[in-house]
Amino acid sequence: MDGLTTVEREWAEGTHHFWRHRAAYAKQQATRPQTIGYSLVDSPVGLLAWILDKYAEWSDTEDSPFETISRDRILDDVTLYWLTRTGASAARIYYESHDSLDPELRVDVPSAITMYPRDTERYPRPWARERYRQIVRWREPERGGHFPSLEVPGYFVEDLREGLAAVLAARR
Repeated sequence: MDGLTTVEREWAEGTHHFWRHRAAYAKQQATRPQTIGYSLVDSPVGLLAWILDKYAEWSDTEDSPFETISRDRILDDVTLYWLTRTGASAARIYYESHDSLDPELRVDVPSAITMYPRDTERYPRPWARERYRQIVRWREPERGGHFPSLEVPGYFVEDLREGLAAVLAARR
């Protein structure tokens, strides 16, 4: 923590807290995906509980994901997983990609980045610039979590359009 700015220290503390207290799902899926996978394709109630927990933890709300995401929307999502039997394969990607990201990877194409305040993965702009070498647009909205298309859909669509326009303009 020595030598970090206030913003970097806050990020590091938040990341540490997330991985220590809120990331059991990732550890389970990265190490034993088939164990949870059986549950996710065997019980619609188990699947609902697993997914609803993520909505509850990762949404920018005070008490419940239903503050910003309708019950119908969440049930649509869970139903899609259930009917296609993709709960297990969705968990398995954590296992298949675990430790696969090259820390030396650099992205040299124009990039637009939005950091939603309650997303699970956040980092300060100076750290982002180390990997993304051409950030042409950076936004930090006041609201939103891990599911911005469901939580702040109007902002999300506008942000996506403006981000894509900035990337395309930079490529000319």
